[in-house]
Amino acid sequence: MKILLPGGTGHVGQLLRHTWLREGHEVVVLSRRPRPYGDGSRVVGWDGRSAGAWTRELEGCDVVVNLAGRSVSCRYTPENLRAMKESRVASARVVGEAIAAARRPPAVWFQMSTATIYAHRFDAPNDEASGVLGGAEPGVPAYWAYSVEIARAWEAAQREVETPGTRKVALRSAMVMSPERGSVFDVLSHLTRAGLGGPVAGGRQYVSWIHGTDFVRALDFLRRREDLTGPVNLAAPHPLPHREFMRALRAARGVPFGLPATRAMAELGAWALRSDTELLLKSRRVVPGRLTGAGFTFRHPRWAEAARELAGRGRPAREQGSAHGR
Repeated sequence: MKILLPGGTGHVGQLLRHTWLREGHEVVVLSRRPRPYGDGSRVVGWDGRSAGAWTRELEGCDVVVNLAGRSVSCRYTPENLRAMKESRVASARVVGEAIAAARRPPAVWFQMSTATIYAHRFDAPNDEASGVLGGAEPGVPAYWAYSVEIARAWEAAQREVETPGTRKVALRSAMVMSPERGSVFDVLSHLTRAGLGGPVAGGRQYVSWIHGTDFVRALDFLRRREDLTGPVNLAAPHPLPHREFMRALRAARGVPFGLPATRAMAELGAWALRSDTELLLKSRRVVPGRLTGAGFTFRHPRWAEAARELAGRGRPAREQGSAHGR
């Protein structure tokens, strides 16, 4: 099977590349800064906005997973928010146009989206059928609505391109948890080991997540299910409040205590890390309605077990890296 990964240079792309290469598939990465990864994948240059020589890689391709877009790990200034939106919409649009023009188009186009599209809420979970889309919640920062607007525009860019030979699925993904350096799990683990793994702003806000193994398995499942199109939530079936989420992570890391943080402390920390508090404070209570309804089963449905498994896999890699560095 040939798989094309536009924007496949980040942690999610690394997870997909390594898994699919091990399984014997051909993986081609589209990157603005093409360089060999040394893992067996091919890397082809593109600008994320216009057609070029890279479109030839679509001919005879089986699957496209478009991950391209500016990282959300930045301060949510108006300039950065605009860059997030423009990079996501432009890449989705040009990928769609290239698929539409291909003589032998891929069977399926997975377009990355985000669970952030749903409303900040505590009262009930959001699935694809009954979930509430965000943007109009009272009592939240006004710019949170722009994050939802980005997600809506991202999905619209895929939806509006006519690709009669290619099935389209929008991946409304929660945080993908994998042990690679610099991943979300790795960053949270470092904070936990530093004693900063306590609840933030009371810890009532829900955290939605998905284990990296289940993320890849879900894409393989969706690839085979030709009847599934449109938005699909990629999230474990048991989101939990931030307080419980961090308690389980501390237990997995063997850290008995985590310093709690007020909203003001979180804002100061986010400023220092050049990030934003929406990533911590928005209650993302998202569940995988369509996946489980179609018969998908999670290997890691609950966070406490998933955190233990990830912590166990992460330690040897870090220790090995430290040994090589000495």
